[in-house]
Amino acid sequence: MVFLNKLRAIQRTKNTLLCIGLDTDSAKLPEFLKTYANPQFEFNKRIIAATKDLVCAFKINSAFYEAEGERGWSAMRQTVSELPASVISIADAKRGDIGNSSEQYARIFLEEFKFDSITVNPYMGKDSVEPFLRSPEQCAFILALTSNPGSKDFQRLKVGKKFLYEKIVETAMKWSVKKNIGFVAGATKPKELRSIRKLAPTAPLLIPGIGTQGGSVKEAVQYGCDKNGEMAIINVSRSILYASGGDDFAESARNEAIKIRDEINFWREKFFKR
Repeated sequence: MVFLNKLRAIQRTKNTLLCIGLDTDSAKLPEFLKTYANPQFEFNKRIIAATKDLVCAFKINSAFYEAEGERGWSAMRQTVSELPASVISIADAKRGDIGNSSEQYARIFLEEFKFDSITVNPYMGKDSVEPFLRSPEQCAFILALTSNPGSKDFQRLKVGKKFLYEKIVETAMKWSVKKNIGFVAGATKPKELRSIRKLAPTAPLLIPGIGTQGGSVKEAVQYGCDKNGEMAIINVSRSILYASGGDDFAESARNEAIKIRDEINFWREKFFKR
């Protein structure tokens, strides 16, 4: 199925915009899991089982798995295989290089691991992004405006009369001939998030920064959704994953996920009269 259609169908059927980021830090896992052959995967498996009915997507930050070497790559592969068809899988890998290198990155994440989508750094231009755009069934989320404090160093520099992040969105929209480009737009920058949605009215927006980073759910919904109150993928990682450090971590993660999903839907009802 075409990526945009799949995402919209999932969000409508399950009535959720929530995405859980599986930024699974081995140092933060409950002690009892460390007896398992692959503690990262065991943790993820239980989080997925506890929350899969509450989310439209899971985002897997590859850094936390690559850092673990061979066992981490295995955990990432097993985690992707564990995801049900009723969610979108996102490889948060932030790749982007000269064409032949990007070809290999696309092969790893989109062909070998079969992620539905991947985050991509557009700094090197169109040819560095093209390998991730081959299939309309898979999406490239272009880094537009990130949620970290250092985003001001480059992303909000003026290029003529516009900010660099706006030029990125405008340019990347021209590459989206298969309608399979989305954008990463941080919830910690609501004014800029609103600007990005205006420039890309129908594109999916991956919105990090809720929870630990202090972004507002209200503003993420208000400025990140399309006109139907959809197409925003609101990511929460640490506040859900580590809601408890004990044996009840999966149950606690579910409770936190319900709370955030319901808050998102409260504001969707307010702003979009669904």
